[in-house]
Amino acid sequence: MASTNPIPIGIDKEQAFSMAQTEMEYRVELFNKLAQTCFNKCVDKRYKEAELNMGENSCIDRCVSKYWQVNGIVGQLLSAGKPPM
Repeated sequence: MASTNPIPIGIDKEQAFSMAQTEMEYRVELFNKLAQTCFNKCVDKRYKEAELNMGENSCIDRCVSKYWQVNGIVGQLLSAGKPPM
């Protein structure tokens, strides 16, 4: 019968917790960088309206899409042991 323990063999609970915490910190930092980068690129510094206009909305959509795409490519290169371009 297969074990239902989500912790890989050879890793204790403290190590697993530390790894999960590091991953969460990485994800939060990634999200914050994504939000800041796309906001600075796409949103006019002089707020004219409370809501995003069509152009800002489209820009943010493209920016986020490209950011995730590049993040995925870099992740694949790193996991394959190759340095990013």
